[in-house]
Amino acid sequence: MLKYREAELADIPRLQVIRAAVRENVLSNPGLVTVPDYEEHIAGPGRSWVCEEDGVILGFSSAHPQQKSIWALFIDPAHERRGIGRELLDRAVAWLWSHPELDAIRLTTAVGTRADHFYRAAGWTDVGRSRSGEVIFTLLRP
Repeated sequence: MLKYREAELADIPRLQVIRAAVRENVLSNPGLVTVPDYEEHIAGPGRSWVCEEDGVILGFSSAHPQQKSIWALFIDPAHERRGIGRELLDRAVAWLWSHPELDAIRLTTAVGTRADHFYRAAGWTDVGRSRSGEVIFTLLRP
């Protein structure tokens, strides 16, 4: 049975493994995402959530209210297409909307990927490209 919970600092090694295992949106330089980045999204101003099955983390999402963004949403490739990503995204978005000062949130992802299509299907709006060429998506407060 799938279980969702807030991430803990002890989860960071498994989150790093999942982030490195993805087939799309692969980090060109894994050193760009550091342990302090994860810590900021778990014990700092951001929050993260994990999905577990039998005590094993299968995916995670992270949000940051000051950056008004979804920082991460990654699923272990062996567990994709089970609805985990959508549930983790919904938890991160709901938490961001709990901050009344936010009227829109954003995220970026690579063009033409499954993530690109996933966010479009979830109601996010393509508002342009980042300097690195990624799609910039925005979601307005309902």
